[in-house]
Amino acid sequence: MAPSPRTPQSDDRSSRPYEGLTPHEVLDALDTAGLRGDGRILQLNSYENRVFQVHLEDGRIVVAKFYRAGRWSDAQILEEHTFARELAEAEVPAVAPLTLEACSDDVTLAGDPPTLARRGPWRFAASPRCGGRSPEVEQPEVLEWIGRFLARLHEVGVRQPFEHRLRIDGSANARAALDWLLEHDILPPTASASWRQAAETALDAVDAAFDRHGGPALLRLHGDCHIGNLLWTPEGPHFVDLDDAVTGPAVQDLWMLLGGDRQEMQAQLGALLDGYETMRDFDRRELALIEPLRTLRIIQHSAWIARRWDDPAFPIAFPSFESPAYWDQQAMLLGEQIEAMQGPALVA
Repeated sequence: MAPSPRTPQSDDRSSRPYEGLTPHEVLDALDTAGLRGDGRILQLNSYENRVFQVHLEDGRIVVAKFYRAGRWSDAQILEEHTFARELAEAEVPAVAPLTLEACSDDVTLAGDPPTLARRGPWRFAASPRCGGRSPEVEQPEVLEWIGRFLARLHEVGVRQPFEHRLRIDGSANARAALDWLLEHDILPPTASASWRQAAETALDAVDAAFDRHGGPALLRLHGDCHIGNLLWTPEGPHFVDLDDAVTGPAVQDLWMLLGGDRQEMQAQLGALLDGYETMRDFDRRELALIEPLRTLRIIQHSAWIARRWDDPAFPIAFPSFESPAYWDQQAMLLGEQIEAMQGPALVA
């Protein structure tokens, strides 16, 4: 059995980051920011943050997000909020945060208008609840609609850069994640060498792919654009959860919507781009970055789990993470990614 992943206190995380965040505490915090609940509260599924659906006395239903300490700075969160508000103002269907009002000396607000609150150890924001269902992505017309939607989002994203949020233009973030895993002895000794070799070789291939492209155009993105962050309504798709908004190439918001074998992914990609290119030009050379971007996500996902292992929700959600078999599987997966990056890119 591998040693349990260790999460040093120097990483600015409590071993139980949400201890004390009871339903009563959530309602009290929202009350100080001008959102008085009627007592009905439901915790929603979220690992990174703690998210609650709350009924207010005025009849509204809001979604309150309590941010994980130490992950994002106030400036990074406010850039996320500003982007969401820009999208809403441009009539791109995205869920923007509500403007808050300080109703107590216990709360401090940030933003213009104020959308981020701090009360005690908690930073939080709230947004309107938006209903919907998962999109039926097996239908080409649905993918075309999503493609048009993404192009509209990117038209807003290109207007100005993020100054504080992460940037995807090569392997730097994933190399930092790799270094963190090795420095903190997360990997079991039996799997460490093979995984490290696979990860380093894969990241060299990622950088080579970005170098061959010559530098894709970078813009503000959703950053975590998968089916779980898309809701479908009679009016079409809308995005939720801009928590991972980044600066990067446009293809970052496309590739996570693809699934299945190569033929299926090419058909899906073709439908997405048929819609996208009716609204905005797309640099087809970026298709060669799909597998490099997938590789970055694989490595960073392991570090994401390890950094949060002391959060009780994570061992429950990822029970195999401590086992050597997990890391052997990851090394094998990275080997497959190395082969994929050497092969032909998807075409559409």
